[in-house]
Amino acid sequence: MDFIQRYIRGSEDRQWVGLLYVGPFIIGFLVFKMYPFLASFYYSFTDFGLLKAANFVGFENYKYMFTQDPTFYPALRATLLYTLIVVPGKLAFALLIAVILNINLRIISLYRTLYYLPSILGGSVAIAILWRSMFSKEGVVNTFLGSLGLPAVNWLGAPSLALLTISLLSVWQFGSSMVLFLAGLKQVPKDLYEAATIDGASKFRTFFSVTFPLLTPIIFFNLIMQTVNAFQEFTAAFLITNGGPLQSTYLFGLKLYEDAFRFSKMGYASALSWVLFACIMTFTFLVFKSQKYWTHYEDGGKF
Repeated sequence: MDFIQRYIRGSEDRQWVGLLYVGPFIIGFLVFKMYPFLASFYYSFTDFGLLKAANFVGFENYKYMFTQDPTFYPALRATLLYTLIVVPGKLAFALLIAVILNINLRIISLYRTLYYLPSILGGSVAIAILWRSMFSKEGVVNTFLGSLGLPAVNWLGAPSLALLTISLLSVWQFGSSMVLFLAGLKQVPKDLYEAATIDGASKFRTFFSVTFPLLTPIIFFNLIMQTVNAFQEFTAAFLITNGGPLQSTYLFGLKLYEDAFRFSKMGYASALSWVLFACIMTFTFLVFKSQKYWTHYEDGGKF
């Protein structure tokens, strides 16, 4: 009986030790995550500004957003187009490079590191400025086209090309998705490839009948994560085009930033952030509902 009581007391002590270790994370989450999250919801119903107190205005921010704001729908449209360009492009490119790097070479680790570097550097201010310089009228890209006898292209000045140009910067940052695809390729059972070879399947047929179905869980995860990131993109639109020309690159993140810090409408910016949150959650819900039709797991189950 004494042994049981000592064991119970020891278990309680260990629980306190565990709480002590996770305490900093819990405090940080409540202070820096949960409180701002809930506070922004309250501020979305106020006229709070950087230099003025918050006054409750009800649904006026949302009413103005959907009925009177002249830049809301252009920003939403540009963000959706940007997402439709970036996410499929990044996933396709990441999968292609992962397949190429899934070979046994002596220096293959070096190649994998080099291909991952853009994901580390791509989100920086310096790279965005470099990208703007490369695609300017006298930049490296137009200089290269001129050496081939082709006319210069107004990459950042034409509304039809500016969004594509900044989208390429995000597609170039495919390293994180590539690493996950590469890990998935390493997990594909070799006996499935041997069975496909015995059946006379070509490389193309083997990829789409064996490899691709087993990668769909990773595609599902990458689709969610990259879409969330695309909806929140800010750096490229702000530093490369500043939303122009003709608001063709005026992404939602840039609009939210300008309303909050340029026009000091923090309450309205909070309402915008909740609309963005609703868009992301809606897309995530739809993808989760659809994954049972196209995502395949080795045990035959569903997420």
